[in-house]
Amino acid sequence: MILASLARYYRRLAVENDEVGNPKVPPYGFSEEKIGWILVLDKEGRLKTAVPNLTADKKPQPKLMSVPRPEKRTSGVKPNFLWDKTAYALGVEANKNKDEAKETPFTSSEKTFAAFQQYHLDLLQDSEDEGLQALYRFLQNWQPENFAAANLPPEMLDANIAFSLEKPTALIHKRDAAQTLWAGRLKSDEAVEGLCLISGENAPIARLHPAIKGVFGGQSSGGSIISFNKEAFASFGKEQGANAPVSEQSAFAYTTALNYLLRRENGHCLTIGDASTVFWAEAADNATAQAAEGFFAQVFTPPDDEQESAKIFNVLEQIAKGRPLEEIAPELSPDTRFYILGLAPNAARISIRFWLDTTFGQLAENLALHWQDLAIEPRPWKTPPSVWRLLLQTAVLGKSENISPVLAGEMIRAVICGTPYPLSLLSQLIARVRADGDVNGLRVAMMKAVLQRRFRKVLSKKEFL
Repeated sequence: MILASLARYYRRLAVENDEVGNPKVPPYGFSEEKIGWILVLDKEGRLKTAVPNLTADKKPQPKLMSVPRPEKRTSGVKPNFLWDKTAYALGVEANKNKDEAKETPFTSSEKTFAAFQQYHLDLLQDSEDEGLQALYRFLQNWQPENFAAANLPPEMLDANIAFSLEKPTALIHKRDAAQTLWAGRLKSDEAVEGLCLISGENAPIARLHPAIKGVFGGQSSGGSIISFNKEAFASFGKEQGANAPVSEQSAFAYTTALNYLLRRENGHCLTIGDASTVFWAEAADNATAQAAEGFFAQVFTPPDDEQESAKIFNVLEQIAKGRPLEEIAPELSPDTRFYILGLAPNAARISIRFWLDTTFGQLAENLALHWQDLAIEPRPWKTPPSVWRLLLQTAVLGKSENISPVLAGEMIRAVICGTPYPLSLLSQLIARVRADGDVNGLRVAMMKAVLQRRFRKVLSKKEFL
């Protein structure tokens, strides 16, 4: 269910464009990667200049760029196609010896460069495309020691770099010849065919799935939801991905969609405790789905503007009073499917903390119920509190790092599913009041919510029976 829902979401994103007109997600075989620098070559393969590809933030960061998907480097040396880190593409990396780094900022990485060089010389030797030929000539002549002679900036070291022809915007990996060559490589890499658990079709089965990046606290290289990298995990003589057969296309679709959701700037990810919580909707049209997603995001991260925040929570109050959702907010459909997925890191793997597959109408009722259980008069807040703000009341010194990840997971599950709040929430609140003597409105509201919901859902049922 989870992977199939993500694969469907990828298909929705694949036909949408962002604010500047670029596709929201890359096509099959490509990936959104942080490319920090672009090396501009002339037609003879000579290096003209190096152009930074950074954001305009106070602390500039590499921009995301659609490039041929990276190799999964669990071990060994594996070069990427037409882009890579400087250790591969130029044969240099930052000097890790801090004492020597001032005088000698880089060291040679001949093994990785040799692999990148030979890989591309073999692939590009028969190409007649002038961009691919320029890169071929560049790699024929480049030596790692040329980095200093070319006066390339030390800030480039260890960054991902791509190549362009004559000007920074004429990226070599986006040329038609490069895309055709890459498509051929993808077909040659495809594995044995089998029945895909997601699509239900016979297709080449993925041996390894693309990495999932952006989970809070996870490895920078990414992690996997599906992984069989030890013999103990295999059965019936099957190896790696064959134990849970997912096609190359479906594996690409669900991981690309999940990577998109995990990027904070896309507005589909919340960090609660140690879990990264992503959400998305599925409706007959994109406008209805986006309306549901936007509403949910504003409930969990209320706007700073008091009037806008009041509008959102007025809708929840009206739902709690029994008014139909379509009357209060016509742009929101109660039949929209809504998905919420909680992820947490576990070494090189990613564990699933919680999963909700429901209708938006039911979800809105659960959110309204949370708001109703929390409400006290007079209200002790100007803007309605988010779950994160509530959880801070349970933390020592009010610091987010002191929030119990287990409590955070149980709390979010109670809010979105309408189940009883954890009793540990009540005990934590009482402990904090005893420790610091602060009996504030948020703490009282949460204590009331725990008791009211427990009486309604647990104690009243026992008395009836």
